[in-house]
Amino acid sequence: MSLFQVTNLEAGYGIVDVLFGLDFTVEAGEAVVILGANGSGKTTTLRAVSGMLAAKGSIHFAGSEVLGKRPDQLLSLGIAHVPQGRGTIVDLTVEENLRVGAYTRTDGNVEAEIARWYDVFPRLAERRTQLAGSMSGGEQQMLAIARAFVSNPKLVLLDEPSLGLAPLVTREVFERVGDLVRETGTAVLLVEQNANLALDFASRGYVLEAGRIVSAGSADELRADDSIRKAYLGG
Repeated sequence: MSLFQVTNLEAGYGIVDVLFGLDFTVEAGEAVVILGANGSGKTTTLRAVSGMLAAKGSIHFAGSEVLGKRPDQLLSLGIAHVPQGRGTIVDLTVEENLRVGAYTRTDGNVEAEIARWYDVFPRLAERRTQLAGSMSGGEQQMLAIARAFVSNPKLVLLDEPSLGLAPLVTREVFERVGDLVRETGTAVLLVEQNANLALDFASRGYVLEAGRIVSAGSADELRADDSIRKAYLGG
């Protein structure tokens, strides 16, 4: 069985339905991307599977049904979510944010894990006593990602990590996260507007249109699809 298996997922806001019967999987150690235009339901998908939004269907994680569990319960099981808009605690310092991220750990390796993320993102080390809300957008994104990974998750949900970032900062964030994913074997489900960058990062993907999955395949297969290339890759 897949590490993460979503079946017939439906969700929306009040009387407005947004997702219509989504089926997708993420394997252990795999990076998967969900592509789609603004308004296609990408962020709603991550909110639904992370417990932030009521949903119908089935969500299995590591063999157990987790639909309906709260975000903190999912974090304890090994699912960490980096929401759109970075999600740092702005009135805490960098180091305090990281320690909050590690609160579910019981293995005694918190100090080493925080030190590792200071190595991954040296700017966080330089600003460890600085309030998160006073940092640049790129630095806050680095902190939000580090805070998610410091919990030692099996799966990380990343929602638009490039949003509002300069291209060079975006590339740095993706490269460093990619290195850590390969090193740790952490699975990633990524929602990302920058399709070229996302398909460089992920091995496989799904295309979402109007709340429905309309295409799926390997990163190479999606790149080779004429309609996807024209719609999302500028070709």
